[in-house]
Amino acid sequence: MNVRAKISSKGQLVLPKAVRDAYGLDAGSEVEVESAGDVILLRPSPKKTRNTYTLDEAAGFLKYEGPSVTLKDMERAIEEEARRKWNAARS
Repeated sequence: MNVRAKISSKGQLVLPKAVRDAYGLDAGSEVEVESAGDVILLRPSPKKTRNTYTLDEAAGFLKYEGPSVTLKDMERAIEEEARRKWNAARS
């Protein structure tokens, strides 16, 4: 497959959709860049498996389908639970 792409003023290269689709590349995919004389080679990087996530990524996994809750409601619920545990520990 021969396609043409342009480099932006920021040095970014946009791969045409046909190329991305053919190699399974999507946003965030990494490629390896190799210079071989007057040729530049791009290869998809091997997919890395990982089992650690940032807090933002983990929060994205959570789904809440109930009604909206205000910060004041959350603080009140935390305070009530803390009191309940405190009283239970004293009993």
